[in-house]
Amino acid sequence: MAINPELLEILACPVCKIEVLLTADGNGLKCRACYRVYPIRDDIPVMLIDEAVIKPPEGQSATDHTGG
Repeated sequence: MAINPELLEILACPVCKIEVLLTADGNGLKCRACYRVYPIRDDIPVMLIDEAVIKPPEGQSATDHTGG
């Protein structure tokens, strides 16, 4: 079972309050602003800051980001 598209529309990063997008592998939700990836476990998004991992775009380090 995948994440409900209606749920995906209302989810936002708890840090930035920006929309999150499903990762290519479908195992997480990534914030477009701070690049945090929140895991999806048993088809449930875990939107806890402590559970997120920062994954900047390829070729950019986590310290290059200045937004929020």
